[in-house]
Amino acid sequence: MHKPLFAAVVIAAAGLISAAAPQSAFDFKMTTIDGKPMPFSQYKGKVLLVVNTASMCGYTPQYEGLQALQDKYKGQGFTVIGVPSSDFDQELGSDKEIKSFCESKFGIKFPMSTKSAVTGDKAAPFYRWAAATLGADKAPKWNFHKYLVGRDGKLIAAYPSKVAPGSPELTGAVTQAIAAKS
Repeated sequence: MHKPLFAAVVIAAAGLISAAAPQSAFDFKMTTIDGKPMPFSQYKGKVLLVVNTASMCGYTPQYEGLQALQDKYKGQGFTVIGVPSSDFDQELGSDKEIKSFCESKFGIKFPMSTKSAVTGDKAAPFYRWAAATLGADKAPKWNFHKYLVGRDGKLIAAYPSKVAPGSPELTGAVTQAIAAKS
């Protein structure tokens, strides 16, 4: 056996590298805010808006617009996924506190993950993949950064915090993505 190939097989077998690089958002898994598995594969064929959130941010009122998007487009194959993050020091302590805040203050019903890093080396794998795929300049710079994922699991675009959920820019992209066939 050729030595470099043998080394690659041994490294892969040891779990140090994955056998296959992620090809789409549907290749990732997170954990729900309630501690249950949340494989993105359960959303295959749907359009996703993955948003890093924070409870104590000037953009926190965007939760209302995100829930409105979820309510408006859910029946058309669309899902918002909230990813609470303390990367910018504006998120509450525990997942339980975050969930309570989101439900009581904004009536959030869309799926949310556990609190996760979204920037740097410790970022959740989905966020590392998104930044590598779209470019580091499209990585979250602040809370309420949005990634739009098509029905095929491919990243369509990234939207910075200042792009509100109800903006024509974002709602136009969402409706276009919903209308596209995977």
